[in-house]
Parts: sequence; structure tokens; C-alpha cells
Amino acid sequence: MTFLRAAAIGCALCVPGYGVEADAPAEKTPIVEATPASGYKGVWYHNGAFVEPHGHKYSGGLGTYCAKHSPFAVYCPEADKTFFTYGGTTDESDTELLHMIAYFDHRTGRVCRPRVLLNKQTGDAHDNPVLQVDPDGRVWLFSTSHGRARPSFIHRSVEPYSIDRFERVAAVRATPDGHEPFDNFSYMQVHRSPAAGFVAFFTRYGDPAVRTSMFTTSPDGVAWSSWRRLAAIDEGHYQISAVDGDRAACVFNYHPEGEGLNHRTNLYYVETLDGGATWKAACGQEVAVPVTSPDSPALIHDYRTEGRKVYLKDLRFDPTGAPVALVVTSDGPAPGPASGVRQWELLRWESGEWRRSVVTQSDHNYDMGSLYFEPRRWRIIAPTDPGPQPHGTGGEIVSWSSDDRGRTWRRDTALTSGSEFNHTYVRRPVHAHDDFYALWADGDPRQPSRSRLYFCNRAGEVFRLPEQMEADEVVPESVGRPTTPDSSRSQPAS
Repeated sequence: MTFLRAAAIGCALCVPGYGVEADAPAEKTPIVEATPASGYKGVWYHNGAFVEPHGHKYSGGLGTYCAKHSPFAVYCPEADKTFFTYGGTTDESDTELLHMIAYFDHRTGRVCRPRVLLNKQTGDAHDNPVLQVDPDGRVWLFSTSHGRARPSFIHRSVEPYSIDRFERVAAVRATPDGHEPFDNFSYMQVHRSPAAGFVAFFTRYGDPAVRTSMFTTSPDGVAWSSWRRLAAIDEGHYQISAVDGDRAACVFNYHPEGEGLNHRTNLYYVETLDGGATWKAACGQEVAVPVTSPDSPALIHDYRTEGRKVYLKDLRFDPTGAPVALVVTSDGPAPGPASGVRQWELLRWESGEWRRSVVTQSDHNYDMGSLYFEPRRWRIIAPTDPGPQPHGTGGEIVSWSSDDRGRTWRRDTALTSGSEFNHTYVRRPVHAHDDFYALWADGDPRQPSRSRLYFCNRAGEVFRLPEQMEADEVVPESVGRPTTPDSSRSQPAS
């Protein structure tokens, strides 16, 4: 396996106006003092026109948006802390995007005062950050961008397992002529691999498709390999990804030519075992990348002939190593009943073929949850119950489980009920610890509102992170325990 192992290039000198000098002297590496915030406050964001009476295409407390960003949290057993990031905002605003970083200390049961690393100078939650931790304990924050209008940044902590001081990394990517700054990426998903170091899937706008799916690796987070284009069918793609050892994979949908980004359909899968040199479908058939035709051996299911739209939620390898994808499908992109049933579907590779099963239904395309593999069950934690703002993004959080590897599902417990706002975008930490098992935010999808941050433990008890903190570390407030299990809404396999 061959990966780029270039020497670290000189670090960038970045000025407030976002200028980047690719070969600035290393001693001028900008050190950023992460500023303590007054408490946990998530960003509110909306996208799409307001559709009476159901609201925007999607909106609300989107501090852990979107499904194509990951991860937001990583548990580090060496420090016994879960480090996490989210899109925050200022004390004076609900919509000014700040890149926040914090941790939960499992030894004390306390959360720290969150830190502000960066004001992204936008209100667009597509610019939300993602986080990783390297083997030396350095915490990395990847500040994404929505398209090419704004730059992206990479920061790493000066000290291991610390969130107080960061250095801005002058990342570069290999090109045929040498290298150039790696300073623009959208929908970043960054993983760790023992062989490759950092493994990243991301989107590049207009290269050549409107949204082109990309792949890259880096041993050190500074020097990145040349980009590998994975898919560029018609108007492009959204993708989600997973990495297990030397194996890296993604699933993606596509936007048919002339129909626009709201008409996302079909589902495809590709994986690599050699650092991106070659790619294949789940059956082992080689797939030429970039995929440029809807009729590809990478195709999992043809939703287009069914008239269904496909919204990506999660991708994982099950305990046997088989890929499992979680999606929501619907008849259309608009909020409200006009787009039909929003069906949660699991697609799993089993006995040499892709098999589909239905988990449940919810009331919005952008309801988003995470898939877990536990010793005696598979589990999904997601906002599948209608919330206080029905037909808006998110809802009440429910736990679903399967005892037969995803063939059939039963409703276990409701983690939230009687909430003020809809809960949105439930995110699974890497190496999730039982005490910090999922992270999400809330908010009113109908109008700008405050947004709070939450997490739950594996038992389903929900905790709200403090909006105002009087001390640097506090025990978070318990706001709900799971309700009595209810199996009446289990769904059959299809």
C-alpha cells in the first residue's frame, strides 16, 4: 500500500481576511488561543423557502448538522474523555456560526466550559466543523466550507488531549506539478487508519460535477495525497463513509441532470483496500472511478424507477465486516405530507446481495439518527417521533433495536417527550463510551430560536449541556429517562 509521505511543508500565515501564504516560515505558525465561552449554545440555521404551514426545507438547531459531516465526537480512553465539536453561536446571536470544542470527563462526570476556536464569518451550518484525535493525543478540528466561496481550515491542539491552544496547519495536497494548499473542502468526513493515518472523504464543487465526491489520505494531517475522484454522475452526489483498518468505503446518491440538488436518488457503494488506488463494489467487482453513469456495478438499489428520493444517514461495517447503510426515502423534497411517507430503510450486504428492511417512519426528510452495533442487538437512535413542531426537521428521540441483524425492528424507548423544540441530528461518537453515547441539538424549525446541546448515555438517560456556566467544569443536568418499552410499532422486513 502506497501513501503520500511527504515532509511537512512550511506552515501557513493566515490573516483575518482569510489570506493564506502556502510557504510561510514554520516559526510563524499561528497559535490560536481557544476562548472560553459562557456556556453551550448551538447555531440556528434554515435552508430553502418557507412552505406554509410546514416551514423551510430544513431548519432548526443544526449545531450537529449535517449527515455528510463526521465525526463530531471521539472518545479517547487514554484521557478518559470524549472530545466533541459543534456549530455554536455568540451570546448576542442565534445564527452567527462559531466553531466550538469541548470535552466530557468520564472520570468526574463533568463537562468543561466550551471553547471558541474560530468565527467562520457565516451563518451557514454547512460550514460546521468536524473533529479527530491522532495517536499522540493531538485534537484536530477540520473547519469545512459550503462550496468554494469560503476557505476551509485545519487546526491541531498544541498539547495532547488539550483544547486550550491550537496551531493552524498549512495543509497541502499533492498535484502533478508539486503541491498546492488544501484549503477548501465541503462535507468533510475524516477517519483514522493504522496504515494511512488520516483518511478523508469530502466534496469538491464543480470538479467536474456540481458536487464531486473525493477521497484523500495523509500520514500527518499536513501533506495530503492527490485527490481521487470517486463519483461525478450528472449533477453530482452526497456521500457518507466508513473506515475499518485498511478498508475505506462510502455510499452515495446522485442528482439526475437537469433536476437540481433536491432530486437526489439511487444508492451506490464503493470500497478500497489499498489506500484508494483501486475501488470495488460490495460483491468484489472492480469499479472504475470516478463513477460517471447511473448504471454502475456500484449500484445498491435503483430508487429512481420507484420515484423515491434518498437521504443518507449512516454507514457502518457490522461485526462480521459487512457494510450496512441507513437512509430515509420519500416521494419529494418539500416538507409536509405532500412528500409522502418518510421511510427509514436499512440496506445490508448479506449472503452475496444487498437486502433492504424497513425500520420505521417519520415526518421529515432531514430527520437524522445514528446506527449502533451492541453485543446482543443492533440499535438506531433517531428523532423518529413527531416533535412539538410536526413536519419540521427533527422530533422526539426514540431508540429502535433489532435482534436479527437488521431484518426486523422494534421500538424500545422514547428518550425525549414533551419537548419545547424539535431534537435534531443525533450523532454517534467514535468509540462511543456508555456514558456519552450520542450528541445532538434542539431548536424551533419554524422560526429562529435558541438551540441547546444534549447527550445521552447508553441506558437512554438524556442530559442537557448548560447554556450558562458559573464554573469551568460542571455536572450536566439530567432532563429525561427513557419511557417504558413499546414494541407495538415494530416493522417487518421487506
